[in-house]
Amino acid sequence: MKKIIALVLALVMVFALCACGGSSAKSGKVLNIYAWNEEFKGFFEKYYKVPDGVTVNWVITPSDNGAYQQKLDEALMNQSKAKADEKVDMFLAEADYILKYVNSDATQDITKIGVTDFSNTYAYTVQAASDPNGVVKGVSFQCCPSALIYRRSIAQDVLGVSEPDEVQAKLDSWDKFEAVAADAKAKGYYMTASFAETFRVFSNNCSSPWVDSGNNLQFDPQINAWIEQTDKFISNGYTLTAGIWDQEKNDQMFKSGKTMCFFGPAWYFNFCMGNAQDPDNGCSGDWAICEGPAAHFWGGTWLLAPTGTDNAELVADIMNTFINNEEVCTALVANEAQFSNNQAVNAKFASDPNYGSAFLGGQNDVAVFSEMTDNIVWKNHTIYDQLLNEGLQNALQDYFKGNVDKEKALQNFYNYVNETYPTIVIP
Repeated sequence: MKKIIALVLALVMVFALCACGGSSAKSGKVLNIYAWNEEFKGFFEKYYKVPDGVTVNWVITPSDNGAYQQKLDEALMNQSKAKADEKVDMFLAEADYILKYVNSDATQDITKIGVTDFSNTYAYTVQAASDPNGVVKGVSFQCCPSALIYRRSIAQDVLGVSEPDEVQAKLDSWDKFEAVAADAKAKGYYMTASFAETFRVFSNNCSSPWVDSGNNLQFDPQINAWIEQTDKFISNGYTLTAGIWDQEKNDQMFKSGKTMCFFGPAWYFNFCMGNAQDPDNGCSGDWAICEGPAAHFWGGTWLLAPTGTDNAELVADIMNTFINNEEVCTALVANEAQFSNNQAVNAKFASDPNYGSAFLGGQNDVAVFSEMTDNIVWKNHTIYDQLLNEGLQNALQDYFKGNVDKEKALQNFYNYVNETYPTIVIP
């Protein structure tokens, strides 16, 4: 009898502690996750065990023209009135607009729901998901230093060298990059396959945001430098007028392609370079990476916890799994060609003499990306970045294709900004 009473008292104390410690969050039967593509969905379904009795509902809307944000915004606006099984439980956000959600009451402090260990994550990924008061609202499962991805065979023909250290020495500044572009053209190659290929390298090194404190639109010198360089590359035939995601560009990744350089992080290999890995027409193994003319990062996917979710504990467990579960983070690197957001896991791959990417001809890409992480700086971002970045590129593509003059293209961009964000003051 004494043992039974003791057990009952122990259980009462456990329940009391749960009620006070925040771990008593209600658990819903449906987990609604909002995303713009199926990349994380694939990783989630492979590496996360959903509790019995919970159904995962993915709401996926492409991000083109802000469609994903619009869909998500509608759902978040209705969050307080939505039925339990219709609430947004977790949603994904990119670097270009994450601040819009982090700096709002639509997201909650994840340390209060059980995500407290950021010791292995890269600092900028935590900073990007933190509001001005330092409250952390989400985590990223990946770190995204971006590299110059080049064809070894074309580099050998143009530069006379093909190994990463040697190629880097010949492409470590924009002056060298432009000079090599001329050499590549002389041998029948393109330096890049899209007018927008180098945009992220420039934009990620801006010293000022798109919109200043007075809500004025401004062009950073880096943006102007990109426009000037791209103008030169188009005029001289060093690049194509294809958009960053256009098929014309993607076709250049086939074995028959004539383009030497692309730019992207680890996710770019398996998410964007399918043509390069095509068993019959691709050229897997004929690629390598180096930092290129300037350090930069591109993108990243953050998992954010919305206010009002009825699955807070489950959301916290998902977040912890994808940043702190060593087995899962290891699988992301080994099986999915990701650069994980776990420094300890990445360090093991970086120092492993037997690890290498077959796609990159055996090069240890994790070691290269690990060296680049110190150069990633999170600064000068705004809530408008996605649509302003896309809007400028779309407007200028018309100019680079010869459909309009530069003045008209820029005016079209200003008109787009005015229609999309009426409160922004146009120059």
